[in-house]
Amino acid sequence: MWEHERLVVRTGPRSGMTTMVALHSTVAGPAVGGCRMKPYAHVADAVADVLRLSRAMTSKCAAAGVPHGGAKSVIVVDRELTPERRRAVLLDHAELIAEFGGTYRAAPDVGTGPDDMAVLNEITPFVYCLPEAHGGTGSSSGPTARGVLAALRAGARHAFGTADLAGRKVVISGFGSVGELVARGLEGADVVVSDVDASRRTGEFGWVEPEEAYTTTADVLVPAAVGGVLSPEVVRNLDVKLVVGPANNQLTEDGVAGLLAARGIVWVPDHVASAGGVVYTLAREDDGVDHETALRRVDGIEAAVGRLLRQREDSELQ
Repeated sequence: MWEHERLVVRTGPRSGMTTMVALHSTVAGPAVGGCRMKPYAHVADAVADVLRLSRAMTSKCAAAGVPHGGAKSVIVVDRELTPERRRAVLLDHAELIAEFGGTYRAAPDVGTGPDDMAVLNEITPFVYCLPEAHGGTGSSSGPTARGVLAALRAGARHAFGTADLAGRKVVISGFGSVGELVARGLEGADVVVSDVDASRRTGEFGWVEPEEAYTTTADVLVPAAVGGVLSPEVVRNLDVKLVVGPANNQLTEDGVAGLLAARGIVWVPDHVASAGGVVYTLAREDDGVDHETALRRVDGIEAAVGRLLRQREDSELQ
């Protein structure tokens, strides 16, 4: 059963499109979470997604040690998004965010970016990651990828005895903005990528089709696309030693974590591995620290993952 403080689902008066906000928790402070804009087969699927994602944001904020709770918002794309309709639905969504009075503060997510945050900001001030020209920090993809690389170093040290992934095969499922930055940060590794958008295929990295990404023999798997990818069936067919990635809600059910452990696969929870963007953005925009200080906070994910994996190992030995 979901335990959320508030869920609002609405049809936007300008756009006629469905927009929603799920507020999971404000116990630690105002809730933060991205605005996701994508198609769903049914509105019920979008509601299930926003509830899962908002709950995961509470865990992410707790793991990052920031004084915020978790929330998420979704815009359901059910028709062609002309520039005029995109702006209309963003303004509809901004009005919904404004009704939360600052208890929910939005940021980019799948399908949205800094320019969209600027549109939201026309109605509500409770928005992160505005374009730099508007006084914000812009895209959080870079810090998110940096955090994933930090988590990968800690995971590799635990799984292989060294943080260096040079010479090891790494499969990245999802070659979007974060996945590409992770790939470029893995110097010396044998990187293979996959994406549903075949136009992203280049000769720079190896390539496998999306349906093969989770059955390819490798040292490391990086889920960097959608969530809900690690099911019991998928885990049975994995041929890797380490799974670390930024995709949210990777497990289809909590028990899958035990299946990974039983197979000897080291898994770094996604709410920790993907926290770099949240850590950096809040450091810059809430705490007012400079760029380098914020990046050092992101790099702290490596130590946090190391502690988590040691604690997990100690508990399994007891």
